[in-house]
Amino acid sequence: MAERQSAAESSQTHESSHTHATPAALDEPRLLAESGLARRVGAVVAPALRDLGLRLVRVKISAADGTTVQIMAERPDGSMTVDDCERASIAVSPVLDLEDPVSCAYRLEISSPGVDRPLVRASDFQRAVGHEARIEMAVPVGARKRFRGLIEGLHGAGPAMAAQLRLAAKDDGKGDLVSLPVNEMDEARLVLTEDLIRAALRREKAAKKQRKAQKARPLPNKTLADNKGETI
Repeated sequence: MAERQSAAESSQTHESSHTHATPAALDEPRLLAESGLARRVGAVVAPALRDLGLRLVRVKISAADGTTVQIMAERPDGSMTVDDCERASIAVSPVLDLEDPVSCAYRLEISSPGVDRPLVRASDFQRAVGHEARIEMAVPVGARKRFRGLIEGLHGAGPAMAAQLRLAAKDDGKGDLVSLPVNEMDEARLVLTEDLIRAALRREKAAKKQRKAQKARPLPNKTLADNKGETI
C-alpha cells in the first residue's frame, strides 16, 4: 500500500476543472521514456492518467528516505493544477495497489513537471524553441555526451527526429549549431532562466483563461421535465 502525497512543483493555480483535450493530444507518444521498474510503473499509471485528461511525463523511483515513486503528469497544454495532482493521486493509487509493480512499501508523489521541465515529447521540444536546454546523450555525438544551448527547432520524423541546439557563442562569433537525435538522448531538460519563467507565466495565464471560458460556455438547450413527466 502506498502512502500518497500530492505536490504541484510549479506555481499553478488551485482550481478544479476537467481537461477538454483531444485524443490525439492525449495519445502523443513519449520520445524519451524510463527503463526497468520505472517503465513498468509508467505502463500501469498512464491509462488512469489519460482517463483524467492528463499525460504521463516521467516516473522516477528514488531510495532516499525510503522508496519514493514520483509521477510527473500534465495536461496536454503543459499545465497542471493542485486539484489535478490530487485527482491523479486518487486515481493511480488503487491501480498501483492492484497491479503491485513495486514490491516494497513506498511513498507516492504526484507532481507537475515544473518550469525547468523534462522534454519527453515532440510538442515539448516545439514549445521549448528559443529556450535553453541541457541534453545528455546516451550515444556520443562527436566526442561529447553533454550539451547545453538554445533549442532552435525539431526536424525529421520517427527515428530521424533531431533537436537543433545552438551552443554558447564563442569569442569569434555565433555558437555552433548541433543536431542531436532524440532517440539517442538519455535526458533532455529546460534550464531555469528569467525568459523561461516569463514564458511559463504567460502560458499559465492563457491556459487559465481558456479553462474559465470552457466552464462559462452555455450548455445546449434541453427540455426540462418534472417528476410527472410534464414539460415545464
